[in-house]
Amino acid sequence: MTTFVQRIGIPKELLSMDDHLRVMTAYTATVTVRLKHGVLDPEAETTKQALERLGFEVEGLRSADQFELDLDADSADSAGERAEEMAERLLANPTIHDYEVAVSER
Repeated sequence: MTTFVQRIGIPKELLSMDDHLRVMTAYTATVTVRLKHGVLDPEAETTKQALERLGFEVEGLRSADQFELDLDADSADSAGERAEEMAERLLANPTIHDYEVAVSER
């Protein structure tokens, strides 16, 4: 785990609760966006048909987009909240998409 304080070279021992610097941690938020059930997914349907022509049995297939966001935050919850906002405002259309966010430390 590399924190913002470590990257800029300030030893944690020099920081007190009164300091205005926050200890930030590097996170990767993974946002997976897929069409909601019932919304036509021509890409997935074409891929499913191709798999079946190759001899694979496939009950169903849905396509998805995945975005990995590298960001610094004071907690995993904070990083997740920021990624959720990005998903709602740009990465997904809530009318036709479902999305999920997973956060891990870098």
